[in-house]
Amino acid sequence: MGQLILEVEHLKKSYVNNVPILDDVSFSLQKGEVVVIVGPSGCGKSTFLRCINRLEEIDTGVLKLNGVSYEKEKKNISKVREKIGMVFQSYDLFPNMTILNNLLLAPMKVQKRNKEEVKKEAEQLLDRVGLLDKKDNYPRQLSGGQKQRVAIVRAMLMHPEIMLLDEITA
Repeated sequence: MGQLILEVEHLKKSYVNNVPILDDVSFSLQKGEVVVIVGPSGCGKSTFLRCINRLEEIDTGVLKLNGVSYEKEKKNISKVREKIGMVFQSYDLFPNMTILNNLLLAPMKVQKRNKEEVKKEAEQLLDRVGLLDKKDNYPRQLSGGQKQRVAIVRAMLMHPEIMLLDEITA
């Protein structure tokens, strides 16, 4: 058996009138494992991912990253989120920044990494996904699929322990 990296135990999440969106969901992920969650629109897939990353408050349940519970963490949630990469459905690139500057922002501001080091890694990853020639473009100049690849590179630059990809094949 591999190393457990993420554990979700008895997760419950409700919205309006206490109607459950997620009702007693338990799940675990081992290092190196790939899991796909499928279901119809509106069934709670995105909500589940947002709960894992604590972008949504949960009603009850336990969330553990590397065996450490973080579901009640408020003060240091940004430290937890650094370990959980997230690619959103809308990609959320800053429209007023070039692709390269979009990529440099978080590693430099959040992780206080050296600009040249991050730039070199960003350019290597952009090359890997076939977008190095777009590094000086703005998001409006890219197709949806290109924006998606940039968002994946942005998440990878943070060196997360796990990646949550919402509608990754959109």
